[in-house]
Amino acid sequence: MDNSDINKGWRKEKSSNSLNEVFSSIKIPENASSWKKFMAYVGPGLLVAVGYMDPGNWATDIAGGAQFGYTLLSVILISNLFAIVLQHLSVKLGIVAERDLAQACKDHFSPGVNFVLWIFCEIAIAACDLAEVIGSAIALNLLFGIPLSVGVVITVIDVFLILFLQSRGFRYIESIVGGLIFVIFSAFLYEIILSQPAIFPMLEGLIPKKEIITNPSMLYIAIGILGATVMPHNLYLHSSIVQTRNYPRTTEGKKEALKFASLDSSLSLMLAFFINAAILIISAATFHTSGNKDVADINDAYMLLSPLLGTTLASIFFGIALLASGQNSTLTGTLAGQIVMEGFLNIRLKPWVRRLITRLIAIIPALIISMLYGEKGTAELLVFSQVILSMQLSFAVVPLVMFTGSKAKMGKFVNKMWLKVLAWTISAIIIILNLYLLKETIF
Repeated sequence: MDNSDINKGWRKEKSSNSLNEVFSSIKIPENASSWKKFMAYVGPGLLVAVGYMDPGNWATDIAGGAQFGYTLLSVILISNLFAIVLQHLSVKLGIVAERDLAQACKDHFSPGVNFVLWIFCEIAIAACDLAEVIGSAIALNLLFGIPLSVGVVITVIDVFLILFLQSRGFRYIESIVGGLIFVIFSAFLYEIILSQPAIFPMLEGLIPKKEIITNPSMLYIAIGILGATVMPHNLYLHSSIVQTRNYPRTTEGKKEALKFASLDSSLSLMLAFFINAAILIISAATFHTSGNKDVADINDAYMLLSPLLGTTLASIFFGIALLASGQNSTLTGTLAGQIVMEGFLNIRLKPWVRRLITRLIAIIPALIISMLYGEKGTAELLVFSQVILSMQLSFAVVPLVMFTGSKAKMGKFVNKMWLKVLAWTISAIIIILNLYLLKETIF
């Protein structure tokens, strides 16, 4: 089976992507060991994992741990397993069909449907960017005393940071992201050692409980965790950046690329699971057990960590990790926005223009809320942004499951029956939970 066999299932040639035109030069060594080949594929998974540990996750995980202890650990675990499956499908679409999800949607759906999907995806990216803006502004406020409104405006500067990094090449971006993830990981490993969580209640929290569904307050945060964990724009992003590897475009070449790229994705997401779970565990061990169950935002957590854990380093490490998280998410949000606009609309904007538009959309509500309502308002806006992300998720997941389950589009690489059932089950769970949330929110 060659590329022409797969391309028969698509109505037209894929549109070009400026990102892959610039960065698709990372050569995969042909006769090297499996380890060296795998290391050549490492990178895109880390960029995707960033979206699973952004400031939006912090807000939902802190609130969940403080209010309900370790109970919602099971939601983080299940969400992460969902993410591993969906990102694998995203990798498969990119490697086999050599299309990102936006390009695939443009090929398959009518212009009207594509426009709606593009709008929903832009809303998701704006919601994600809103979380990054608020998270970075809060970190600047906590570490350096910079007012929230000023911190929100300062986040515009990252436009120039993005331009600089993109000019250096894709491997440079991946290295920076990997370094920042290491900072976040180290900070939370230190926090977990300080907080000394109870092992057995923590393990028990990994088992799902009925009350997560029956308790409306718990369900709201659980869906927020789902939205903060499985990011819709990451499905578009991963299907594109996985193509930055210059692997042989043959059946065997694609099989090998799919194996190594999926391993990169799964291992990176397990790292993201540790960080997400660590935030909730620290919140449960420090706040819930000490009776501070009303801690629902990053500011409160920062202020209470040092007194409760007995060292000022606890809060400082927390703030540094938050700042690293916000900057990391900024990088991937920019790339995702570029991919989505080009894939759906075939409109090419200069990266700094695209980034500035997205950031200004996020800055306006963040600036208004921070000026009018201060810390409490920005914290609530942060959690709400994650619920918005969750609501948009179905519009990315369903097309992805459709395309990778199509024999005509994927040839021999089509999802096996067990994977089709699993993928559609995950889609159904996401849709049902979001419909329930919508009903509860409206009525």
